Amino acid sequence: MQDAFKIKERIVSIIQSNGPSLPISIARELGLSSLFASAFLSELLSEKRLKISNLRVGNSPVYFISGQEPKLENFSEHLKSKEKEAFLLLKENKFLKDEVQQPAIRVALRAIKDFAIPFENKGVFFWRYFIVSESELIQKEEISKLEEIEIHKDEENEQEDLEKEEVKEEDIFVKKKVVDSEQDSGLVCSGVAKRKRKPVKKKNDKFFNQVKEFLAEKSIEIVGIEGVSQGDLILRISDNGEDKLLVAYNKRRIGEVEIIKANKKAEEIGLDYIILSLGEPLKKLQNLIKAIKNLSEIQKLK
Repeated sequence: MQDAFKIKERIVSIIQSNGPSLPISIARELGLSSLFASAFLSELLSEKRLKISNLRVGNSPVYFISGQEPKLENFSEHLKSKEKEAFLLLKENKFLKDEVQQPAIRVALRAIKDFAIPFENKGVFFWRYFIVSESELIQKEEISKLEEIEIHKDEENEQEDLEKEEVKEEDIFVKKKVVDSEQDSGLVCSGVAKRKRKPVKKKNDKFFNQVKEFLAEKSIEIVGIEGVSQGDLILRISDNGEDKLLVAYNKRRIGEVEIIKANKKAEEIGLDYIILSLGEPLKKLQNLIKAIKNLSEIQKLK
């Protein structure tokens, strides 16, 4: 009995020193047969002084002391092909959502019980790497949310920068027009244009106000501005609660080109569109629109 006690203490000491070990390694150090060594290991296991892995090296499990779990990674090379793939995938990502994994990986995750620990978070089934805590998933999700917010902020800043550039380019265009006008009028001295002190009013300001007044009279709300140029305004409007695209042309006559342009923009945004202009469409265009209204389909004669 005394010898058995000493042998078991010796086994515990060896595992404490060497880390997770195979029965054959223990037997070699003790100078015992593998059969006797396995018997003592089984006793220590039943006394809960040792733990045993699900992992098998050949046909042998690995014995270790509580707290030595991280050192089981040293035996991961003995995993089967798909199990090794699942192990590396989980180790790299720390957490894996079960439902999005390939079927073979899902099976492999269930097989590597030493390394893949299942748990639920907000009703979703996850696997976590065995040395990672569940709380890290919450931190990871929070970081992802913050990163997403930062991305949106960057996108908003980029959009603001683009809008500023558009305004700047438009100002340059207007200023150039003023200089050209002054040069044509002879208001240039020594090659430098004398700018008028009176601020320049943009040509389409008046047109934009006309459009706003027209929409206000019809109780149509402007939801957003999709585009502004020298010749037209593209507005997102709400007409009786329905979003539509309004393309307003600052001209008295519109033709096929203007309609095609408006239709293309509406298709990009995914809205029905309305065209507004300063006058009536060309007569031939009116006739075409009227003809299309009654058209059922166009078929090809084979």
